Amino acid sequence: MCCRRLTFQTRYGSFSRCIEVVSDHSSSPCWLSWVPRELYGPLLEAAFTGCRPLAVGELVQRWPERTLKVGGRRKPGQSPPNRLCIQALLLAVVRGLSDQSTDGGELGRNEREGVGSPGIPGEEEQVMGIRRKMERERKREGTGTGGEGTRKESEEMDLDSDVVVHVRADLFVNARSWERVRVALGTVGPLKLQCRYLRVEELSVSSIRALLDLLPRHSLQGVDIRYSSLGVAGFAQLLPQLSTFPALNSLRLHYCNLDFRRDQPGQDGTLKDLSLGLAHSLPQPLEVLELPYLSLSPADLAYLSFSQHASTLQQLDLSENRLDEIALPSVRRLLSHASSSMQHLCLSGCGLTDGLLGALLPSLRCCKALKSLGLALNPLSMAGLLDLVRTAVKMPSLRQLLYPNPLEDYQPGLPDLPSSAQLLDWPLDEPMEVHATSSQLNRVLTESGRSDLFLTCDLLNYDKDWVD
Repeated sequence: MCCRRLTFQTRYGSFSRCIEVVSDHSSSPCWLSWVPRELYGPLLEAAFTGCRPLAVGELVQRWPERTLKVGGRRKPGQSPPNRLCIQALLLAVVRGLSDQSTDGGELGRNEREGVGSPGIPGEEEQVMGIRRKMERERKREGTGTGGEGTRKESEEMDLDSDVVVHVRADLFVNARSWERVRVALGTVGPLKLQCRYLRVEELSVSSIRALLDLLPRHSLQGVDIRYSSLGVAGFAQLLPQLSTFPALNSLRLHYCNLDFRRDQPGQDGTLKDLSLGLAHSLPQPLEVLELPYLSLSPADLAYLSFSQHASTLQQLDLSENRLDEIALPSVRRLLSHASSSMQHLCLSGCGLTDGLLGALLPSLRCCKALKSLGLALNPLSMAGLLDLVRTAVKMPSLRQLLYPNPLEDYQPGLPDLPSSAQLLDWPLDEPMEVHATSSQLNRVLTESGRSDLFLTCDLLNYDKDWVD
C-alpha cells in the first residue's frame, strides 16, 4: 500500500471511457502495470461511479502516490459512494499494511535483483520502491519538525510515530454511531482515523466533549452541531476545547437550545460570557458561521460586526434572528467588512420589511463575491420584491436568489407584519397569482440579460451549494 493519507469525499464526473476500462476486471492484471500514474485518479473515480469494488481494490493496492483522494463535494441529487466500494478501498489499505511484513524479504530481493520485464519494473518492485520512499519521507518529516509543541501535540506525535496510513474523513456522528466512532478514533495502530469536518446530532455535551478530545488537533476544520440540547452553559463548556484546534474555520449551530430569552434572569450575563468566549477562544477567524434561531440582540450583532471574524466570513447564516432598525446598522457594518469575502448569505425569516430591506440593499450590492442570497419568509410587498430583484441583477457574482413570496400572493387575513411562522403556514392564493409573480421577476431577468441568475421561492429544496 503506497498511500499515506486518504481523503474520502464524493464527486462524480463523466468518465465513460474510464468506466468501460474498469468494467473488465478480468483483464486488469494485464494492463494495470502499464497505466501511467496520472490515470489512476480518473480510473478510481470511474470505479466508484460504476460501482466496481474489485477495480477499486486493484487500483488502491497499486496506488502510486503518497496521497489518495476519492472525489469531492457531492452535487445536489448525487448518490453517496457505494458501500461495497468503500469497503474494498479499506480492505486494500489493510492488505497493504499487512504486506509490510515482507518488506525485508522476497520483495526486497526482487527490488535489488530487478525482477520484471526488461526496462519495466515489476509490479511488486513498484509497490516496494514507493513504500520505502514513503517511509523515508515520513522519517524526514518527523525529524525536521521544530519548535516546542503543546503536550497534547507531543503526545499525538508519539502516537503517530508508528502510523503508516492517515485516513481523513468527514464524520457524521449521532447517538447510534457514537460508540463505534469513539472506538475507531481511540484505536492505536498503523492506520489512523482523522476528521476534517465533524457533524454531530442528538448528542449530549459530555459525549461531544469526549469526541472532541479524541480528535487529532491539526486536522479538524469544521464543527456542525445540530439537534443537541446544549444550552448556553453547555456550549460555553465546549469553547475551551474548540480553541485547541488551530485549523478550525467553520462553526455551525442548529437547533441546539441556544434560544436566548431576555426575560429570564441571568441570560444577558451568560450571553456576554458566550460572546467573549467566541472572541477569545477560537484560534483563528472563522470563514463559516451559522447561528440561526438564537434571538440575537442588536448588541450581539454589534459584537459580531466588530469581531475578528467579520472580514473573513465567506458564509453567514443569521436566519430567524429578528433584524429591526436598531440592529440594521450592525448588519450593514458586518457586510461592509465582509464585502470582499462573503459568498453565501442567508437572512431568511428576519422580519425584513420593504423599508428595512431597502436600507440594506446598498450594503448587499457591495458584496462583490456573493454567490447565493437567501431571503425567504420576510414580509415583502411586490414592490419591495421587485426592488430586490432589480438589485440582484446588478450583482455580477450572484447566481442564486431565494426570495419570499410577496404579501399579495397570500390569501386574505394575514396580519400587517406577519412573523416567519405565519408566512410559512398561511395558504397562498390561487396558483395563477403565484405564476404572475414569477413572470414579473423573470421579465426583470430577461430585460437585464441575466440568464445566469436563478430565482426561486422554494424554501424546502433550496441548496446554496448548488452554485459551487
